[in-house]
Amino acid sequence: MQNLKKLKGDASQRKFFRKKYNHGNSIIIVAEKNKLKNLLVYDAISKILIKNKILAPKLYRENYKNNQIEVEDFGNDTILKILQKGKNKKFLFFKDIIKLLNQIQSIKDRKIKNFKNKYYQIPEYKKEILIQEANLFSEWFVKKNLSKKKRKNFNKRFKKIIKNLASCLKMKNDIFVHRDFHVSNLMLVNNRIGVIDSQDALIGNRAYDLASLVDDVRLKTSQVLKKQIFNFYINSQKKIDKKKIKNDFEILSILRNLKIIGIFTRLAIRDKKKDYLRLIPYTWDLISLRINQNEIFSDLKNLLKDNFKKSL
Repeated sequence: MQNLKKLKGDASQRKFFRKKYNHGNSIIIVAEKNKLKNLLVYDAISKILIKNKILAPKLYRENYKNNQIEVEDFGNDTILKILQKGKNKKFLFFKDIIKLLNQIQSIKDRKIKNFKNKYYQIPEYKKEILIQEANLFSEWFVKKNLSKKKRKNFNKRFKKIIKNLASCLKMKNDIFVHRDFHVSNLMLVNNRIGVIDSQDALIGNRAYDLASLVDDVRLKTSQVLKKQIFNFYINSQKKIDKKKIKNDFEILSILRNLKIIGIFTRLAIRDKKKDYLRLIPYTWDLISLRINQNEIFSDLKNLLKDNFKKSL
């Protein structure tokens, strides 16, 4: 065990270790809970990315019986760390990231054999999943911050509004969606950008990963930069309905960030990972930014202002 070094974990329940060899390093991923998704599906999605010439961690060996896999080590340089140093032109990095996103969104593979020699089919990102995810805001944040009496009324209205917003999405569910496409999950590896943490991938709306990237709760960026990234993406697409993608981008950004507030609250309460609470104020800022840009959010805006005026 001397050649194993425990690494800082993430928001999941996985554990990570760096294994040192004479010729280099590898990463051991241990998942005692939900190991099907965290090990088997993780590798299956990585295989699809690699097949499409996208840099993702290769599987070295699996020990599924003992809840672990050993994969390629991409080092420590997340794009988040590089951008936080601030000595670089952020937009140049984001141009390369958008090019990578376009490459990911052009993936046509929908199934692949996993290391158990069985086919894994990527599920669809159905509206029911989006609604269920946004409701994590009610289940955790609202439950913690509103009285029982207020909660009942809030949840009833909130569920109706979220359902309505999900039905206002205009683009098809026909694109490979990484689902956690932000700079913490992008690594600089020998001047190439590698992708990690891909086990949640689904087939969904092309605006979802764009919203994850532009309205990333972990990296504060100016509105000017956000517009630049969004426009660079739009201009990189040959045939795209600008109104439709703007509409879906704003809806998905808000739904995603409501979900994130719920998840970060859950991490603090259930898993005792309180570090994530410091990211909640900026998550509210991102919701505020988008909620004022489209009148379809007026009901949600009023509901949130009535109950969380200080946050919004």
